[in-house]
Amino acid sequence: MRLFKHLGLLITASLISSAAIASDGATVEHAYGFISVIPPLIAISFALIFRQVLIALFIGIWFGAWAYSGMTFAALGTSLLDTVEVYTVAALTDADHVAILVFSMMIGGMVGVISKNGGMLAVVDKIVNWANTREKVQVGTATMGLAIFFDDYANTLVVGNTMRPVTDRMKISREKLAYIVDSTAAPIACIALITTWIGFEVGLISDAIANIDAVSEPYILFLNSIAYSFYPVLAIFFVFLIAKSGLDFGPMLKAEKRAIAGAAPNSNNQGSASIESMETTASDDVPLRAMNAIIPIVTLIVSVLVGLYATGSDADHTSLRDIVGNANSYNALIWASLIASIVAIGLTVSQGIMNLEEVMSAWLRGVTTMVQAMMVLILAWALANVVDGEHLAAADYLVQLLQGSLPMWMVPALVFVISAITAFGTGTSWGTMGILMPLVVPLSWSIAMGDANAPMIADNMHIIYSSIACVLAGAVWGDHCSPISDTTVLSSLASDCDHVAHVRTQMPYALTVGVAAIILGTVPVGLGVPWWAGMLVGVAALYALLKTIGRRADA
Repeated sequence: MRLFKHLGLLITASLISSAAIASDGATVEHAYGFISVIPPLIAISFALIFRQVLIALFIGIWFGAWAYSGMTFAALGTSLLDTVEVYTVAALTDADHVAILVFSMMIGGMVGVISKNGGMLAVVDKIVNWANTREKVQVGTATMGLAIFFDDYANTLVVGNTMRPVTDRMKISREKLAYIVDSTAAPIACIALITTWIGFEVGLISDAIANIDAVSEPYILFLNSIAYSFYPVLAIFFVFLIAKSGLDFGPMLKAEKRAIAGAAPNSNNQGSASIESMETTASDDVPLRAMNAIIPIVTLIVSVLVGLYATGSDADHTSLRDIVGNANSYNALIWASLIASIVAIGLTVSQGIMNLEEVMSAWLRGVTTMVQAMMVLILAWALANVVDGEHLAAADYLVQLLQGSLPMWMVPALVFVISAITAFGTGTSWGTMGILMPLVVPLSWSIAMGDANAPMIADNMHIIYSSIACVLAGAVWGDHCSPISDTTVLSSLASDCDHVAHVRTQMPYALTVGVAAIILGTVPVGLGVPWWAGMLVGVAALYALLKTIGRRADA
């Protein structure tokens, strides 16, 4: 908490001091100014102080609606009604948002069925017999996270729901599971060569270079930027380092000690997904067959891949990269979760484990476990709606802070910081990339090459690559640390972990990796150090730091 307060004070002070002056010394004009970033700051602060996420988000939305209405006394009442009538309803009228909710519910229903039919319990027994140490289970969880690299939502929900009973059995805290799930989802999805993120990212880069004659292939720019994506790469490395070593520090160490001591999981109080509840809901006479869980989960993953191909392939998109980039991931996820639920129900009924009424009851019970977390997700979307460009335009306000004359070596690091603050305050990495990428690429090109239409200078291309990478990396960092981020909420949901506990325990790890990425990677690269040297130094520094301050929870 103390660390977060210091971070909040630093961000607030920097915003206030920078908001007043532009590059020419004039006042930066913005309709709402610093007020535009107050709603997410209120939501974040209230969530961490009072540990009531729903109330915190609601108050943040209310303040934002009041600010947008003119901040008059009369507007206090009308803005309270707008909190639900306008902004929450708008979050539910977005087709992509509804798709995520439907996908989450059907995943919960599938998990409810494979928990009741004994399939998940059989998988747990087999995994525990193989991964008989806490370290092996954590490494296995992280490896599964990398294996499902093609979509961060599918990654989070599948890995969290599948591995939760295993980590419970091995007395690994829900906070640790949520951290592993969260830190192997977006980081791998944003830099892997073929994912649902890549089409979006390459599309943004393509628009950003439209007026730059010297470059014409956005995918090549993206590929070159991967080497400079220090935060995603180091975040993945740090997850495996912590999992393999068994070392922790800060709030995560306390959570692990509590789990080893046998304390109840720090969950959302939903309960039905824990290993204890599985053992009580599955009848004693139910046969424990691992295939009853494995087949639906494999069906889910394969169906997502087939769905991505089906929605992305056409006459103009024939390569695998183009197909995935053009795919409709939301449709693919809904189709896959529906098929997986049908397969789970069919397997259970066909074997006589449960009748149709019983299996549907189990499916609905699984759906209800998602309700509380989905409410958080809906309100997080509503808050993002309040601060978006059509209302308070918080991201535009933050982007204006980029304006000015900057030393070339400082550009990537500053881009990372602005991207991180924007994603942290708005709770959306994709929204942050959409706002910043069209501005950062021409800005960095002008600074590195001398003019927006200047020919390419090979010696300065690392500034362009690093700036592109820092938009993506900063957005992922802010997404990791923000309590109002949808992927952070989904990680808590899938792991059945108390949301605030997940944020509090993950924050020190994300901050550690973020600082290492900037100081040891991005800044030296801006000064001319090869990217591989920065990456190696970052890896060595994180290893040395964990060995120095890390402690084993079971010591």
